[in-house]
Amino acid sequence: MSDAYIAVEGGRVVEARARAPGTTRGELVFTTAYTGYEESLTDPSYEEQILTFSYPLIGNYGVREERFESDHVQPNGVVSRELTDDVAEWLESEGVPAVDHLDTRDLVTSIRDEGAKKCGIAAGPDATEEDALAELEKCEHMSDHTDIGAQVSVGEQVTYNEDGDGASVALVDCGAKGSIIDSLLERDAVVTVLPYDATEDDVAAVDPDLLFVSNGPGDPENFERAESLVDAYVGETPIAGICLGQQVVANALGGSTEKMEFGHRGVNQPVRDLRTDRVVMTTQNHGYSVAEPGDLEVTQVNVNDDTPEGLENDDLDVITRQYHPEANPGPHDSLDFFDDVLAMTQ
Repeated sequence: MSDAYIAVEGGRVVEARARAPGTTRGELVFTTAYTGYEESLTDPSYEEQILTFSYPLIGNYGVREERFESDHVQPNGVVSRELTDDVAEWLESEGVPAVDHLDTRDLVTSIRDEGAKKCGIAAGPDATEEDALAELEKCEHMSDHTDIGAQVSVGEQVTYNEDGDGASVALVDCGAKGSIIDSLLERDAVVTVLPYDATEDDVAAVDPDLLFVSNGPGDPENFERAESLVDAYVGETPIAGICLGQQVVANALGGSTEKMEFGHRGVNQPVRDLRTDRVVMTTQNHGYSVAEPGDLEVTQVNVNDDTPEGLENDDLDVITRQYHPEANPGPHDSLDFFDDVLAMTQ
């Protein structure tokens, strides 16, 4: 007998087994990554989403805090074909509902064919189909989460490697993965992490050599303050961005963004560099993409759908990437992005 239910926009209800009890709601998305579940589950870009794993077994190498990308689980709920006890207990301890023992292949195929959808989950001994439907009824579209940055950003400024000799980086935290900060610190940068709603005065007080806009969840159009910082500093200070950061930079420089049908989430996305014709495999996690690049040149594209993966403007010292060069999890084909970004400060 089932003790968990997933109500999906459009009227479908899927029965499952409860592994971490509770009710929740969010945008139903999937990742094709077969490793790195700890990193995925702590990636702030999954805020307000229900994460479905296409790989059938999640948890087969335990749970280790040193692999976390933030200090807590970020998705609102988790769906898997099978969760190990280690992961289920971790999710329960964090209060994140989780279910398994369902056909995730069918669920993933429906997302791929019909797009990401709103959903509601009810899990536990007293859970009912009506509970899941009630959660679905309350679920909002991602673009409606107008202040989602407040849920994932630091509350106040913090500086790492304060005595370092490297470039000074002002990192606008729209939901930054810890590995992005680590990648900069490994290159001896002095990294000052600023809240997503930092002002021009906040950045001016840092007097950075580089303005860096991080990844994050939701619609880039809802990060207006970060966009205004790019607009204020472009042409004066080198600018970089990853994932949501690329979208924010593009919007600031006359471009536009759009919601994707089901997004890119996984560790095997092929990206082609238009200047070198080299193809690299990349880690990705985004549901929005740049539609028009504005004042930026498209330098890299996704091999599967031709969406922009790299934008640059050599005259303005701007470099952005839609994928995650820091990986974790995933291939390290693009770690030289951080070298290229910091080279703009010299």
